[in-house]
Amino acid sequence: MADYRRDGLIFRRGLFDAAEVDLLRRAMEQDPKVAEHAVLRADAEGGATRISLWNRAGDSVYGLAARSRRMVDMAEALIGEPVYHFQSKLTAKEPFVGGAWEWHQDYGYWYYNGCLRPAMLSVMVALDRSDRENGCLQIIKGSHRYGRIDHVPLTDKQNGAEPQRIAWILERNDLLHCELDPGDAVVFHCNALHRSDQNRSAKRRWTLLICYNAVSNDALITADDRSYVPLEVVDDGAIKRAGLRFAQGEAEHFARQAYVPKLSRTG
Repeated sequence: MADYRRDGLIFRRGLFDAAEVDLLRRAMEQDPKVAEHAVLRADAEGGATRISLWNRAGDSVYGLAARSRRMVDMAEALIGEPVYHFQSKLTAKEPFVGGAWEWHQDYGYWYYNGCLRPAMLSVMVALDRSDRENGCLQIIKGSHRYGRIDHVPLTDKQNGAEPQRIAWILERNDLLHCELDPGDAVVFHCNALHRSDQNRSAKRRWTLLICYNAVSNDALITADDRSYVPLEVVDDGAIKRAGLRFAQGEAEHFARQAYVPKLSRTG
């Protein structure tokens, strides 16, 4: 917790074991709902990342992962109060064509869902090996302490933090490449500045991101489908007991498109 407060991130190596990662990976590859709702998120350099996004944690294997005791307890300890599931998504960077993510804060998006405090975090779980070659996550350590930074549109699919402020912050803070083995996770604050390079390697880079919000920080804009729903926590063995379970019906609330706030060029 002290590391998280200081750096805005912590690593949890082996958060999910090999059998659990196999189930999560196969679900991302085979679940028809994940494939049906996949969209491309273009970068400013001509590449694109494929994402699928859902707003509720149901009974699928990935819904159970978001509801598992180890995840919820960790999120509540770091945020400091009860949480609910805000969103989850697959980010799939394919070999040679996977797009970059520009410098941004997740709260640079989520503030516009009506979340008034940055009492939010993300857990990125590696489904494949994630390293510098295939475009791993990069985070500026301690950048969460600068608060929310104005974002500007970079493409019709991505907003980014103001470049002048990024340059200033990079001069004063360390840049960390978050290299992960399958099952490892990096947990980061919603104001932590992060990005990733394009995947120009022959290795794909798939990750599962599960995000939590404090119950007291409930989204004010209910139409965005990010508002509070009670989280039914399951024990850590639920994932393996369920096996390869896909989404059923509309329980996961898959999004038809990624949420990108409409911002002006001046922030």
